[in-house]
Amino acid sequence: QLVESGGAFVEPGKFLRLTCQTSGLSLGDYAIGWFRQAQGKEREAIAYTSTSVGTIFYSDSVKGRFTISSDSYSQVYLQMNDLQVGDTATYFCAASRRYLKSASWARGELYNYWGRGTQVTVSS
Repeated sequence: QLVESGGAFVEPGKFLRLTCQTSGLSLGDYAIGWFRQAQGKEREAIAYTSTSVGTIFYSDSVKGRFTISSDSYSQVYLQMNDLQVGDTATYFCAASRRYLKSASWARGELYNYWGRGTQVTVSS
């Protein structure tokens, strides 16, 4: 029900746009979060949007460089600018039936559906 795309190998300072294609669920009923997991590290929540409530959150690690948006229908995007080596990871989108708040949006266990991920590698 969730398929990520747009991952690639890029040099530091470049940009990418990831897409989370949803099917079988409505963005009016589900909030979408973007997570990433680097090799050997824990999963990290990086962005969240609830289109029906108009809520957006970012982690401190990506705030100011990444932007989450949606078409309000079936696709959620993650625009990633000024990519750094530390952004290398597998990126996942996930859907939550709950409208999460600032204290809870980063908790992966509150999401009901997950995509399989797309790889982003940043290297010179």
